[in-house]
Amino acid sequence: MKLSIRDKKTKMKLDALEIVDEDSGTVIANPGTDIVLSCLRRENLTLDTDLYELTMSAGYRILGRGERTACFDLYYRQNPDDGGFCVFAGLESAISYINNLAIYPDDIEYLSGTGIFSTEALKAIGVGVNFTGDVWAVPEGTIVFPNEPLIRIVGPISEAQILETTLLALIGHQTLIATKAARLCIAAKNAPVVDFGTRRAHGIQAALYGARAAYIGGCDGTSNVKAGKLFGIPVRGTHAHSWVESFEHEVDSFRGFSDVFPDNCVLLVDTYDTVQGIKNAIQVGIELRQRGKNLNGIRIDSGDLAYYSKIARQMLNEAGFNQTRILASSDLDEWLIESLKQQGAEIDIWCVGTRLMTSYQTPALGVVYKLMAVDHGDGKIVPRIKISHNPNKVTNPGVKKIVRFYNGGNRMIGDLLTQVDEPVPHSRPVMAHHPMYDYMKKVYRPPFRAKELMVPIFLKGKQVYKCPPLIDVRNRAIEQLDSLEPEFKRFSNPHIYKVSLSEKLYRVKKNLLSFHRGKLKSEKRES
Repeated sequence: MKLSIRDKKTKMKLDALEIVDEDSGTVIANPGTDIVLSCLRRENLTLDTDLYELTMSAGYRILGRGERTACFDLYYRQNPDDGGFCVFAGLESAISYINNLAIYPDDIEYLSGTGIFSTEALKAIGVGVNFTGDVWAVPEGTIVFPNEPLIRIVGPISEAQILETTLLALIGHQTLIATKAARLCIAAKNAPVVDFGTRRAHGIQAALYGARAAYIGGCDGTSNVKAGKLFGIPVRGTHAHSWVESFEHEVDSFRGFSDVFPDNCVLLVDTYDTVQGIKNAIQVGIELRQRGKNLNGIRIDSGDLAYYSKIARQMLNEAGFNQTRILASSDLDEWLIESLKQQGAEIDIWCVGTRLMTSYQTPALGVVYKLMAVDHGDGKIVPRIKISHNPNKVTNPGVKKIVRFYNGGNRMIGDLLTQVDEPVPHSRPVMAHHPMYDYMKKVYRPPFRAKELMVPIFLKGKQVYKCPPLIDVRNRAIEQLDSLEPEFKRFSNPHIYKVSLSEKLYRVKKNLLSFHRGKLKSEKRES
């Protein structure tokens, strides 16, 4: 059945739309129903990818290798901002992407016009975008660390290969922003942090999904209205300097705003002179009280935030506005917030824009998608390894899972990568090997609590995971951050959280390294 959205009357009215089965002409959904809205919002991201994903997928199929089972891991190599952790985000977007994989006739027409693909390759692409394999992942909001699989994809190699680029983009961006938000909230010490970054994001979609990620990381709200509508995130905002400048007198601009928004009156006080702006805000606050309303807050967007926030707090308190909150913006990041807190700044709410939504100091997370095991044609999936002169780029082979250890105080003490069929340890000592350095080992001794982190998302191509409400994802991140020791959360030289290999996985890696060293020596002798 082929569906289309048909406009019954006018292109301008949403409620005039209906979904139609083009083969029979049957109306599948009537105007205003949830299915219409869902269809309109659904995005097909299949061609939001790199060219080589399509050429490889086609090549696998043409060479008769497309149905061979492969295992890919999606992970990252280094924490952003030289930090101690990441907050995993973007899984819901990844699920939507996989569910909506499709190649349409106009896509094939475009690819044909590039001159790159033969007719046989085009046919191979057309049947190679459905995903029929398994996906396991850590739930969104989980605290994660370098070199451990955030998502594990096992399926026909022609199908699994196509997922690479788009998954990296979705997961890398949202995990980066969620992590930045968490760091900002740590610096703010439980004071609210609000996302003000839409105008500085790298595109509207980055702003939308960045706002969602920032909420997962701990932000209390966003200025992004669409994120509020789609995701239920509280929306926040005041007015701009242009509002003040459009009036002849600042105090009149404040009066005008309070007249229009008496129940949500937050005034920007630094357009001309900050101290005078505070005085004018207090005057309007007095007038609001006479009408039975309150001055909710003032915002300072420039100058010495520590100095002016202290002056503002004193002036507001002396005028009887002890409950009026002071908001601050102006190129804030976690280091500046931490410094301002140490200086005793009287700031109640931190409004962070550019440096949150662009992750200014580290604008990209080094996420990678690597082949970890493959069927060479005999039906058995065997571990594979990528070797590099850079030890950090040598992969950890095999089909793996993550086991997290907790101490008696429910604090995270380390993660162990194991083969997927290894039992989760409970009452015996566990030897853990450093992924790169043989001399570095650790033993986890009881009592401890061990938990497997990854959960099934797709099995045989069918989604089996129900995405939790966004507030639950956010709460998961907050709870997990609470279980992470403070030394991993500091901004300067954080302690390194240990991600180790099990004894079995360590032996697999060592054997593969030895095999390839021997193979390389043999090839050099023959040449």
